[in-house]
This record gives sequence, structure tokens and C-alpha cells, in this order.
Amino acid sequence: MKVLIVEDDSRVSGFLDRGLKAEGYRTQVAGTAQLGMSLAKNLQTEVTEGAGDALVILDVMLPDGSGLDVCQNLRKENFKLPVLMLTALNTVDDRIAGLRMGADDYLGKPFSFDELLARIEALRRRSVQGVNPPQDRKLTVSDLVLDLGSMRLTRAGKDIALTAKELALVELMMSSPGRLFSRERILSNVWGVNEDPLTNVVDVYIRRLRSKIDLEGMPPLIHTQRGLGYRLESLE
Repeated sequence: MKVLIVEDDSRVSGFLDRGLKAEGYRTQVAGTAQLGMSLAKNLQTEVTEGAGDALVILDVMLPDGSGLDVCQNLRKENFKLPVLMLTALNTVDDRIAGLRMGADDYLGKPFSFDELLARIEALRRRSVQGVNPPQDRKLTVSDLVLDLGSMRLTRAGKDIALTAKELALVELMMSSPGRLFSRERILSNVWGVNEDPLTNVVDVYIRRLRSKIDLEGMPPLIHTQRGLGYRLESLE
């Protein structure tokens, strides 16, 4: 996924650029509204021509104009890519204004990088679902299959009964097979929090998933990287 960062503060843009690249995203940086508009249009053209998916992180306060105006003008020109507003202006009225101008999400500064990643991943899923309706999509890892239309999970053709939270967790991990998910990122995505209120809730749910998915005689799909997190993948 490609991410365009429109941010005039070099410290913030540098932090985002380095952090997102470390997470596997391809990035571009623009420090002005004018350059941001131009690169955003180019990015949409690339996506239309089949270059994969993309997203724009847009600051509100830019040296040559407002990010709100940038977002509104892009939407007037039928800009379809997700836009995440990132700004120190974080009152309810500010958030409402950003959403009314066409933003898909709004995150105030200062922010948690894990929360930013969680919001990017959520926007990415929504964007993909908008192109391919959930009923037509399935996630597959080895013989584990999640039908996103019916939210039915099977392994080797056998149904696996899961709770809503277990389904959300397995969907997250199956959306990026082989990717290491920290406990903090799982909490942000599945529970919507940045700290574990129950001290070990993620570990408990991982154990539950293992007991239902990694059955005796079957190759294990859920793997632990001690001290770092969990990944779901077939190692065969």
C-alpha cells in the first residue's frame, strides 16, 4: 500500500515516513497543499491503472492553505482514495468539519503510532470492501478459510464456531498472513484501546483461537514470537 503524507512539520513527516516504511508501506511526502493536491491526483491515477491501493494522510494546517480545502477540492474532482486527517485541531467541531469536507477519518495530535496504524488498516479494509463487496471475498491461509460475507470460518472444510471478538482477531491476522502483530496493535484493532485493561486479554484470546484452529494432527497456523507478538501463517 502507498501512503501520501501531506505534512509541513518535518519532524512529524519524517517520523511518519520512517515508521510507515518500517511497517512495509511505500510513502511519499509533501510539505504544501499545492504539492499535496498534485501528488494525490497522481496517486489516484496510479491506483486506477492497477498499481495497488493507496491512502492520504493530510494535515489541516499547511503553509499555503488548509488541508480541509485540499480534501474538499479533491472530493469535488471525484477523488476516491481514503483520506485520514491528522491535526492538532481536535475539538468535536474540528472533527465534524473534517468529515464534512470529505475525510474518512480524523486523528488528533499528539497520537499513538499504533493507533495510526490501526486506523490505516481499518481504512484499507473498508476501501477494499468498497471495490469488492464482502460477500465475494474470502481470506485463506493454508486450509483455513474466512468468508467475509457470512463471517464463517472453516478449517479443512469443517466449521469453527467463534465469538465476535475471536472473529475480529482472526480476520485481522488472516488479512496479513505472516505479519507479526504486537499485543498493542491487536488491542487497537480488535478492542479499540491502546492499553490492556485486563493485563492478558490478548494472550487469552490467542489461546482460545489456538484451541479451535490448531487441532491435534494439523500443522499449527498461529505462531508466537516471544516478547514481540503473534503471526498467523502456514510454515509448510
